[in-house]
Amino acid sequence: MRCNACPRLCGADRTQSVGFCGVPASFQVARAAKHFWEEPCISGEKGSGTVFFSGCNLRCVFCQNAAISRGCFGKTLTDTELMRVFDRLIESGAHNLNLVTPTHYAERLVEVLRTYHSPVPVIYNCSGYERVQTLQKLEGLIDVYLPDFKYISAEQAKRYSAAEDYFSVAAAAIREMKRQQPKDIFSDGLLQKGVIIRHLILPKNTNRSVELLRFIADTFGTSTIVSLMAQYTPCGDLSAFPELQRRITAREYEKVLLALESLGFKNAYVQERTAAGEEFIPDFDLTGV
Repeated sequence: MRCNACPRLCGADRTQSVGFCGVPASFQVARAAKHFWEEPCISGEKGSGTVFFSGCNLRCVFCQNAAISRGCFGKTLTDTELMRVFDRLIESGAHNLNLVTPTHYAERLVEVLRTYHSPVPVIYNCSGYERVQTLQKLEGLIDVYLPDFKYISAEQAKRYSAAEDYFSVAAAAIREMKRQQPKDIFSDGLLQKGVIIRHLILPKNTNRSVELLRFIADTFGTSTIVSLMAQYTPCGDLSAFPELQRRITAREYEKVLLALESLGFKNAYVQERTAAGEEFIPDFDLTGV
């Protein structure tokens, strides 16, 4: 069966080879463990049950998780084995099941989640580069959508992620996520249903960050939960991208933060600049797999 689950529409037969995402049809998982560095309403006190899937449909030059996104390191799991991973995370006290970079497995996850019936919220933690038709298949199975909204500029998206159409695709995807989960519902400070839009501030790209925040405010409203991320850490070979060879400055951070405030967002998480560093990158060592 040809795979067109993501906007790449690569048409690969992933039962015989790999797609643009770099992985076959079978689940490849690099880590499954409680994570305490997500937004407070996700991590809570007991941690978020993160499942890191291998492979990715983007080609971000600055990816912190390149070992699994490009290197595709991970262990092959059957549907049943993945459900047992879910069980162990829930038994450990995780507040939710946080599916990280699940895009290229979305259609298989539909079948798993229809069978599994998770007793805790299921989070779809993705790059934002999603196909609406695929998201529609997930309706009723995902409680919280946690998409990145990386770029407003086609030039920037092409240069950094080989996805010139990123903005229009992500905007449409987030509209679909908001349609499925129009209300943000909390219980004891933890998000049970809803959408959080994440945006990572990149060095020398603050004007575009401000433009994107304005678009979010105008399109989705200032009640939308936004998570402004300051954790950018130079990773990998960035010799062709000199502007990305450093962390963001205090001035860049303050500029985007001021825009967030001036636009009137009512619900926002703001990550401290001290959250940047390789020590915050998880070890992809098959923990919990």
